Amino acid sequence: MMAIVKEIIRKEADGSISFGDYTLPKKSKIEDFSYEGAIYKAKTFKEVTKLKRNEILVFESEPGTAVQSFKKTEDAVVFSVEGPDDAEITLALDPETPYRVTLSGEELGVITTNPGGKLTFSVELEAGKEVAVSCVKADKE
Repeated sequence: MMAIVKEIIRKEADGSISFGDYTLPKKSKIEDFSYEGAIYKAKTFKEVTKLKRNEILVFESEPGTAVQSFKKTEDAVVFSVEGPDDAEITLALDPETPYRVTLSGEELGVITTNPGGKLTFSVELEAGKEVAVSCVKADKE
């Protein structure tokens, strides 16, 4: 079972970041979290969780979620997510690029980002159970 992120956003020992608290009844945010030379902004509550890097959207979920061990590289994004209800997740990636999306080892398929680089998919969630998410550029496998 994952824990919600009471700090709203934090750096993990493995170099990843965790963020989000879907139990909050009203919006809470951290606007100036410094990580790997960038400034991150995290906003979260029961209706939405958002992460921005240097004012550019990186992650959004509706409704809100808790995200653990979020790591983005040139070719992939990996993290675990938990929430009380099914969520729609949007990631900002490379524009018009195919990504192979896997949820807890089960392949969702290859999804191509739109011209703005957005990749959106749904995840079946329930409180107390995490889902491992992996989005890897399909041409880098």
